[in-house]
Amino acid sequence: MLERFPTVPTGKKPDAVPCNSKKPKIRPPNTLREKIIQHPLPYYSGPYSVGMMDVEVPARDPRHFSDIKRDHKYLLQLDTVLMSIWYPSGRGNGQGRSPEGLKKWGRPTWLPRPRIETAKGYGRFASLPDFISVPLFGATTAFTKIPAWKNSPLAEHWPPEENSYEGGYEVKTRLGRVPTGETESPVFPLLIFSHGLGGTRTTYSSLCGEFASYGFIVVSVEHRDGSGPRSYINYPKDSPKSQEGYSKIDYVFPENNPMDTAPGNKQGVDSALRSAQIQLRLAEIEEAYHVMTLIHSGRGHEVAARNLRHKNPKAKSPIGASSRGLLGVNWESWKERFHLRQVTMIGHSFGAATTIEVLRHQDRFKYVGQGIIYDIWGAAIQPPEEEPGHRIHTPLLGINSEAFMYWNDNFESVMKLCKEAKDQGALCWLMTVRGSVHLSQSDFTILYPKICSLFLKMTVNPRRAIDLNINASLEFLRHVMPDRISAMNRGRNEHLLDVRTLDKLPAEHKPDERWMAMRLRIPHEARIRLTPRWIRRAVRKKRLESKADGKPISSLPKDPLGRVLDGLESLEMGDEVWMHVAPTKEELGRWGVELDGSHGHKYPEGPKDNGDQVDGNDGKEKEGRDESHERDHASDGVDRTGGMVEVTGDEGNDPSDPNVHKGLEQRYMDRG
Repeated sequence: MLERFPTVPTGKKPDAVPCNSKKPKIRPPNTLREKIIQHPLPYYSGPYSVGMMDVEVPARDPRHFSDIKRDHKYLLQLDTVLMSIWYPSGRGNGQGRSPEGLKKWGRPTWLPRPRIETAKGYGRFASLPDFISVPLFGATTAFTKIPAWKNSPLAEHWPPEENSYEGGYEVKTRLGRVPTGETESPVFPLLIFSHGLGGTRTTYSSLCGEFASYGFIVVSVEHRDGSGPRSYINYPKDSPKSQEGYSKIDYVFPENNPMDTAPGNKQGVDSALRSAQIQLRLAEIEEAYHVMTLIHSGRGHEVAARNLRHKNPKAKSPIGASSRGLLGVNWESWKERFHLRQVTMIGHSFGAATTIEVLRHQDRFKYVGQGIIYDIWGAAIQPPEEEPGHRIHTPLLGINSEAFMYWNDNFESVMKLCKEAKDQGALCWLMTVRGSVHLSQSDFTILYPKICSLFLKMTVNPRRAIDLNINASLEFLRHVMPDRISAMNRGRNEHLLDVRTLDKLPAEHKPDERWMAMRLRIPHEARIRLTPRWIRRAVRKKRLESKADGKPISSLPKDPLGRVLDGLESLEMGDEVWMHVAPTKEELGRWGVELDGSHGHKYPEGPKDNGDQVDGNDGKEKEGRDESHERDHASDGVDRTGGMVEVTGDEGNDPSDPNVHKGLEQRYMDRG
């Protein structure tokens, strides 16, 4: 791995510093909402400030997918691709004149334009009338700004050694030393993000912005497959549909089965619709990647010329357009400034199912090197094709919410994916963030924390949930990406991937069947909510001190400003995640991953040839196996389950069992 150097003395002036400033300053993006309303979007914790661009360009090959029609028109059509590009931006941004030459720098709104229409789309998605949804979003998020600068210059400097947690937000003004053999300006890794049902290109701004602050170019695609609340499609002048100007697509409810996403739905998933949506999503990802290749090759000005999200004062402007468009972007500085290989594919929920299809089609997406799936919707996963190559051959990280972990069928689907990846020799981790719900990986829990706590029974601090997802993802990428790329990864190493795999699946917050996957159950909820926060903190401190036995107590999770990230049931660092699947030592060795034993973790050894194999004739374990010893592998550090949580299917069924909360309802996967 490349040697990391200390930062340059702060007295050295960077080229991009405004002439009226002796030292680059950081102006935190803030508006009236950040000063008045209690829950703005948090600033990003990486060593870089963040810039953002909105791009909508015509597709190379406009076409429709499947013969599904609504109102006598093909439902799923590819005409343009719309995406937001998040990226590490230069030092001193926000000072002086904007890249467009204006007095004030611009920030994108969290609710995509046109905001009233998007609010109506969300209302339709949530079965709320317009007279409720529009005032609701108008009073809460209509004026929320994302803490990123529009069209900000791309960063030209290497990151300092510290992130904002370690050195405060001032690290964004510092220079890092150029590693030996590297160019003066760093080349950043590329990441593509696919949103879930009800999502847009900005719904996951906290995740995308965090990755960008750590040196990733993030392409967040807004899918026009009927999975978002409402999206507008602008037609170019040379399109046969140019007379229409634009069209919109709202969330598509399956005919005669509008709740096909619900657990226990007797009709199941509308497989025809969901499969066609994934095919359109794959095509949109290909188009987005093509746009990035044009920018990489120095043809960004061509992309800007075709951009359909720029207001034209002399003509009728496209819907959802901005007066800034892509003005002021120095496209030459983008030339060959990011990697087109070893791309990371990430998705949430339905976007995670899309990610799986990308990973399985290595012949089509040769540039994708690894994948991360956040709280995948298992019912939307397409069955693998008979072709042996249509399998997961790349490293995979899965992060569940606790609410989805209790959904038996869904968890079984995720475990099958892990087995598929392991069978192909790929590294695989699967973990759960405790106290989290399905929305915890989006911005909704940050913007509406009290609603998510009261109605969804979320117990983790929403900002801490984002931190855990980001830190685990950065640890994963540091393991699996080439050393030259991962050398600039400044993420906090909390050793989240080193947590020991569970022996059994917990059930302490498992809800009733009717609330499955939607919310958690909080034992003694009224008592917890009525207990003042200072009392909860005192009790937690006393508990930590008793555990420490005279040693320094473990630190509590905090934000970069040093404020404790309290949750309804706060946990100390190290107990905030559960691990279900992890690589064995042998698997890590095959991928050249060095083990770090400094934190006391013992990686599982993997299956042994001593009777722990599976009988190939009937798929059952050999007779005479001591199952209790097999599950209790923590005592000797040897995992005889191949790095996967051990389950039998009988735990949790006996009400008289005092350990019923530690069990699960069925056998989740056929080990072999």
